[in-house]
Order: sequence, then C-alpha cells, then structure tokens
Amino acid sequence: MSLRRFVVIAAVTLLGLAAYRVGSISADEWLPISPEELKMTGDAAAPGAPAIILYRQVDRDDSNFHTPHEYNYVREKIMTEEGRKYADAEIRFVKDQTNVVNIRARTVHPDGSIVNFDGKVYEKEIVKGRGIKYLAKTFTFSDVQPGSIIEYHYMLDFLAGYVYDSHWILSDELFTKTAKFTLKPSTDFPLRWAWPNGLPTGVAPPVTEKGVTHMVHMEATNIPAFQVEDDMPPEESMTYRVDFNYSEDSIETDADKFWKKQGKKFNDYAEGFVGKKKGLDEAVATTVAAGDTPEVKLQKIYARVQQIRNTNYEVQKTEQEQKRAGEKAASNAEDVWKRGYGTNDQITLLFLGLARSAGLDASAARISTREDHFFMKGVMRSSDLRTFLVIVKLNGKDVYFDPGSPYTPYGMLPWEETETVGLKLDKDGGSWIKTSTPDSDQSQIARKADLKLTQEGSLEGKLRVTYSGLEAVSLRMGERNQDETRRKKRLEDEVRYSIPAAVDVELTNKPDWSNTDAKLVAEFDLKVPGWLSGAGSHALMPVGIFGAPEKHLYEHATRVYPLYFHFTSQKVDDVTIELPLGWKVSNLPKPQLTDAKLLVYKMTADEKNGTLHLERQLKSDLIMLDPKYYPTVRKFYETVRTGDEEQIVLQPMGAGGD
Repeated sequence: MSLRRFVVIAAVTLLGLAAYRVGSISADEWLPISPEELKMTGDAAAPGAPAIILYRQVDRDDSNFHTPHEYNYVREKIMTEEGRKYADAEIRFVKDQTNVVNIRARTVHPDGSIVNFDGKVYEKEIVKGRGIKYLAKTFTFSDVQPGSIIEYHYMLDFLAGYVYDSHWILSDELFTKTAKFTLKPSTDFPLRWAWPNGLPTGVAPPVTEKGVTHMVHMEATNIPAFQVEDDMPPEESMTYRVDFNYSEDSIETDADKFWKKQGKKFNDYAEGFVGKKKGLDEAVATTVAAGDTPEVKLQKIYARVQQIRNTNYEVQKTEQEQKRAGEKAASNAEDVWKRGYGTNDQITLLFLGLARSAGLDASAARISTREDHFFMKGVMRSSDLRTFLVIVKLNGKDVYFDPGSPYTPYGMLPWEETETVGLKLDKDGGSWIKTSTPDSDQSQIARKADLKLTQEGSLEGKLRVTYSGLEAVSLRMGERNQDETRRKKRLEDEVRYSIPAAVDVELTNKPDWSNTDAKLVAEFDLKVPGWLSGAGSHALMPVGIFGAPEKHLYEHATRVYPLYFHFTSQKVDDVTIELPLGWKVSNLPKPQLTDAKLLVYKMTADEKNGTLHLERQLKSDLIMLDPKYYPTVRKFYETVRTGDEEQIVLQPMGAGGD
C-alpha cells in the first residue's frame, strides 16, 4: 500500500495543542493525587506562575491504520486567582480527519473533595485555511478556585484508513513539572524521528523498546512555559517537540541523498502531469497571439490560468454534494484545462505546460512554505516541500510564479512562499533555490484623506484606502468566502483600528475583490469627533491621524524570540485638512525623519491658504530579526509614537484677542 494513500496531516499539533496525553488508563480511571500535590501553593521552578501542569501523558497508537488513536491525560494546579482562567478548556482537532471522544474532567479541592464535570461540551470553529476546517471541543470545569487541581482525559480518534505523522509537543503555555510520552508506531512503513528545535535542558531523547511492540517513549521534567510574543516566528518552529515521520522507502540517513531521491519523484510527477502536449498547444493558440513578446504571452497565460476554479480554496463540499457535482480528479494538465477546475498544484502545473507550449523556458520547482514552520533540510521530511512553483527564464533572469495561489498578482508569490527554500526540479533530483520577497514599496496601504475641521474640533470628509501587492492579497484571501456585509465590516474595522480615537466610518463604494492584478480600493465617509484638544486660547491637533497600530508596539523591555513578519510593506498617508474660516496656524511641528535602515519613518506638516497638508510614511523591510536587535526596533517605534504625537497649534477665530 503506497504511503501516498496515507494523508499526512498534523491534525492537532499544527494549531499548537499542548495537552496531549495517552496511556494504559481506561476511560473512567484517574491517576492518584499525592498529598503534596493537594497542598502545593507554588513551585520553585516556576515562581509566580498562575498555574502549572503537574503531569501530562501522551500515548499514541499508530499500529493499526484502521484505528489510529491517541489518549491524552492532563493535570493542572491552579495557584492564583488569575489561574482560574484555565478552567476554560479547549481541545482542538481537524474536522473530518479527527474526532474527540470520551472526555472526562473533574476538579479536586485541597481538602480532597471532588467535583466531577457533568456540564455541556461545546464545539466551535477556530480557523479555516487551505481547505481544512479547524474545530475545538470546549468546556468549563466546575468550582475552580486557587489551590484546586483540574484534570481531564480524552481520546483522539483519527479517520479510519489513514496514518498521520505523529508529534509530541513538549512545550505548553504553562510550566510542566512531569510529562511522559509513548508511541506505538505503524509497522507498515519505516519510521524516523527528530527534535528540530532541540530538547529542554536535562531531557533525554526518545528511546525505543525493542521487542514485539517497538514502543518509542520519553520522559521529561521541568519543561519551561512557552512564552508567546507579538510578531514571533511560527510556534511550531519555536516549541520543544519531537516529530515522527513515516517513509515509503527504507530510512535514508544522508540528507543530500534523501532530497535527491525526493526531487526525482517530484520531477517525475510534474513531468508526467504536463506530458500531454497536443491539448495544451491548442489552448495556447486560443490564449496568445503570434506576435506577442514572451512576457506578454506569459502574462496572458497567467491571467487565463488564474480563472481556473481552485478546489483547494472553496468551501468544503459534503460527500453527497461531491457526488452530485460529478467532479473527478484530474490526471493531467489537459484534464484541468478542459474541466475548468483543479487543485492549486494542478493549476500551477497547467501553467508550466502552457508556458512550455508557448515556447518559453519553464521549469517546475517544489518548495517549502513558512506559515507554520521553517524548513530544515536535515529533518528529511518529504512533505516539508509542500507546493509547486514554476520558474520561467525571462530576459536572462529566473522569475517565479504560483498561479495556483488565488489573488496573487503576476510576478509575485504569496507571502508564505517568499524567503523559503526548495528544489528546482530536473531528472537528476534538482538543485536548491531560495525565493525572495518583494520590495516594501510593492505592498502598500496608501491612505488619501480629504477632510474638513469643524468649529467643534471634529474631522469630517472622505477617505480613500488603496491596498496593493501582498497587502491586497492578504485581504482578498482572508475574505474570499465572506459575503458583502462581512467584507464591508472588515474594511471599516481596518479604518477604526488605524485611528487612535472613536470614529464614524461608512464604506461608500464596492471594492473589486476578484481582480488579481488590480489594487483593492476602498472609499469611506469618515468622521473623527473631538480630534482637537484645547490649551487656553489655542487648539492642539496631533499629526498622527492613522498612527493607532504603532501606539503600543514593542513596549516590553525584553525579547525572547526573533521578530518575524510575513512580508515587507509600507504605509503611506496623504491627508489634507481644510480649516474653518478665520482659523490660523500658530505652530507646525518640524519634519520628522528616522532612518534605521530596515525601518524608516517620515512625517511632514505644512499649511497653505487655510489648508493643512500632512504626509506620513512608515516603511518596514523586516522579515526576521535576531532578538539582540530588539532594543533598536523598540527605540525606533518610540520615535514613531513621539512623531505621531507632535501637535499642530491652531488659533480659532476670535481667540487671542482677534
């Protein structure tokens, strides 16, 4: 049975679930609680912690691919009033791939009295993405007080007929005193494991019990609490974890040989998929003109291919709906063209075939993505090269394309495919490449405001916000399955979030949500009540009208993890404010310029004929930055806040003796 038959998805750990536990405990048993645990009021290894995990146990059983399952046991000690928030439990899983069953929970008080959970377990949606719906079972423990112990256990049942790569997530939001992990692996395929982010101090690597069961196990103590920070790398690349991976073939220990072999497989698949050329030649003839330049040909092909319906990004259909639609999986690029639908990889490979049929020098590549973890060559996990790209030689340069990613403009890649590595494929296994990220001026939020200042000190007028590049892609992707009402609210909320005051805002146009290469333009009626403040006979107006997002950035004095951003970008503000008749400008702030190389802030304010003109630019060319440079970034944003808080001094009509 081919491993491709087995869908490899980290069902719970992709979302950072940190409460795995499984064992030889039956569904109605509880482990004994010691008197010391009941009396505990703190732990020297986690001083001041609102709660700690006393014990975790995770036992995973992949031995029967018809019924893979995982039993989880969690015991927590609530130390403080703040720790009572952990009475709200959440068990995450992937719909149609995992099920959570046999949930048992109880509260144990310091005197040993027990309150069994007999309330309702709810199910809520967490995230949708890449065709997968993430859900959570949620419930609240009864009568939880400082000093209480809360514990629960449950079973994760995986979809029959599938084996998933297994993961032990050691890190949790809370300090973990003791944890035990076991895995009974499938015997159908060779297994390798790795701990790509290292292991906690004093924790020994997993060991295998040779014998009938081939059980892999590990024990860990004093696992530090995982600290969540703003703008940090994906948790999967920061947490302590052990990843288990099944292989179709015998285990290869040499990374270069492993990836050469995988590269050949990827190449064989890509070349086989685009192999039929006759239908593609006919498709190109209807798409481009004979006199088109190579780049014009490519632009036309790209635009046409992006019209293919992408099944990866549609709302999931039920099995009955799929049968009624009668849609079959494509076996080659010609199928995708004729049927008008395909997966993201199939659409991208169709583009490859069409580009070649148009006479262009085009190659396939298989690359990693960085939305949930970073690629590590030594881990040797073939699924880490997740998606196909097409590399076309244009004017002597390699240009990267992924038309299978919706709303991505010609010549760009979605952010998760930038600054990543992969293989440019060929029959020998390929060569390593690294994608780049667009310049910050290609992804902008540009705000043009034409406002009037009222006698009462409010701003009123029109606002036009233009999203370009990856800023537009992010919005379109995030709202792709939403209705007009939801999209309208999202755009209005973006404006509310950008202004450090309560505002009245109303979207007045219908933005183009579907045109990949067009900028997304939103127009609003805007009112900012009470924007002025008084100072004797003068009124003060801060220049940073759109400075709210930076108002509280990086206020913490220290940093643990690197700063990490999806893409480089710019915010450009152009604001005109017509003053009331008779008002005068008493003082304008000096121009501001702070250039920290990868971060630039500019602000100017001037006045002419009773109209203020404010310009503000904030540029970030950061993707990843070592925490040692955090003080520089923190100081930069302190300067931004200071600049945004600079005041224009106004003299209303009649003030000061006029």
